[in-house]
Amino acid sequence: MTLSRDARHLALPQVGADGQQRISEGKVLLIGVGGIGCAAAAYLASSGVGHLSVCDFDTVDETNLGRQVLYAQGHVGELKAEVAATRLRKINPSIEVTAISERLTGAALANAVSAADVVLDGSDNFPTRFQVNEACVAMSRRLVSGSAIRFEGQLAVFGPDFSQSPCFGCLYAEADESLGSCAGNGVLAPVPGVIGTMMAVEALKYLAGIGSDAPLLRLFDATASELRRLGLSKRPDCPVCAVA
Repeated sequence: MTLSRDARHLALPQVGADGQQRISEGKVLLIGVGGIGCAAAAYLASSGVGHLSVCDFDTVDETNLGRQVLYAQGHVGELKAEVAATRLRKINPSIEVTAISERLTGAALANAVSAADVVLDGSDNFPTRFQVNEACVAMSRRLVSGSAIRFEGQLAVFGPDFSQSPCFGCLYAEADESLGSCAGNGVLAPVPGVIGTMMAVEALKYLAGIGSDAPLLRLFDATASELRRLGLSKRPDCPVCAVA
């Protein structure tokens, strides 16, 4: 914790020195460093999260540059996680950043989730989201999930007490292929950034011990500049969390 750098957080009664100390000791695992992940990671780093692990096996493509704000033209072809880690260390040299340039599955995913206090999932496919959700349920970790397409974004918060909280599997029992992808449907560049920023807010609140919004589902409509909050219910027959 740095008094001058963290002054605006320290001035918040809800955060203060104790909350900022918890943030500086916090460990966050970020899955996917695309448009959502770049925004989330930048704010988590600048806010002084003690240890930030960024996971993405992909490389920077020129089509990413319009919305994935940690990357520049010269980074095309380089590993996203490595580039992001370097940029994040420059944003805040006092934090630890780990780059994971591989697809985490099985025991490796479980270990990474177990080592984190909160997991942010900004991945772009359902198989990964289902696996991350299963690991968070198994390890009783707070999960913040975000997605964006066209002019719309979605933010959901689950756990960590999955005996009471629904999980991502309660929201999506199976892959919803009707949602499509950004590549095929497009996305307005700032929309992933809005969702990523909201995810960072939820992670910082959790680390600082400011209330609890889980379970939570928010839908963002950029065309109407509208943000809706919906309730989430635990699905009694959910194969992931019904027996948590």
